[in-house]
Amino acid sequence: MTDLQVRKMRFAFADHPVPFLWNETNPAFSAMANAVSFLAIAFEKMIVSTMAEAKPLLTDPVIAEEADAFVRQEGQHSMAHRAHARGLIKAHPALKETLDEVIAAFDDLVANKPLNYRLAYTADLEATFTPVFKLMLDHDDTLFAPGDDRVASLFLWHFVEEVEHRSSALIIHNGLVDDPWYRMRVAPSIFKHVMDVMRLACNGFNKHLPLEVRKVDALSAFALERRKNTILKRLGRIPDFGPFTSAFHDLPVREQLVALSGIVRSQIPGHNPEHEKLPALAAEWFDRYDAGYDVTHWYTAGKQAANV
Repeated sequence: MTDLQVRKMRFAFADHPVPFLWNETNPAFSAMANAVSFLAIAFEKMIVSTMAEAKPLLTDPVIAEEADAFVRQEGQHSMAHRAHARGLIKAHPALKETLDEVIAAFDDLVANKPLNYRLAYTADLEATFTPVFKLMLDHDDTLFAPGDDRVASLFLWHFVEEVEHRSSALIIHNGLVDDPWYRMRVAPSIFKHVMDVMRLACNGFNKHLPLEVRKVDALSAFALERRKNTILKRLGRIPDFGPFTSAFHDLPVREQLVALSGIVRSQIPGHNPEHEKLPALAAEWFDRYDAGYDVTHWYTAGKQAANV
């Protein structure tokens, strides 16, 4: 029996404008998170179609139940990120072109890549989430807390549920793909695609949004891009979309290296996400949710209740 819980969340994005620069203290992280929101919509759409194709092939009822709960959680994430994206597009209509391009990049995978590849794509990317999101959740005080509470709460919910179902995609992949090395062999092309889509989204932000909205070059999240583009800007070979800053400039380098080692470890055959060290915030989030706390306003619900 799977222990995954499907939680239906609504973050009131239609109630008032959704800012692109939702964390004004960290414009680079704001841009990166917005790109993740766009990617999540497209990636989770691919997951739904891939699991629909895979489920009839699952002969183990335990794995089939895991797949059902996994896809239902991911469906909720997709709906919430679509609401976030609608808010961004309402404020900046040209961003619809960027979202359509991101979705098309994953639709192309569904149309042209076999099921085994898409299962590996899902398992490879999902395997990285626990070390990456632990790094972010361990520093929510600077990455999330200063920002728009709706957007911050969306990402906190999504990330802790990714930690919750950290083993699901690997369980499903391993139940159907009888090759422990296949996932590792295709990983380079998978992560190239992920990074290409993130660049596609960030380039769209640069193209469609003025600097006074972004404050930084939206490609700031990419360290290699920062170094390369700084030189190219000085040579006048590419447009100057604004300054480059790191999204994680406040985070200890040692912790960033620990996350990086976790990403590498997650791609090795035999990796078991159950053994990963988990963010303390995830346990706190689940406890608060079970106690009835309004997790859609993670940072302000307590203050609002106190003022009633």
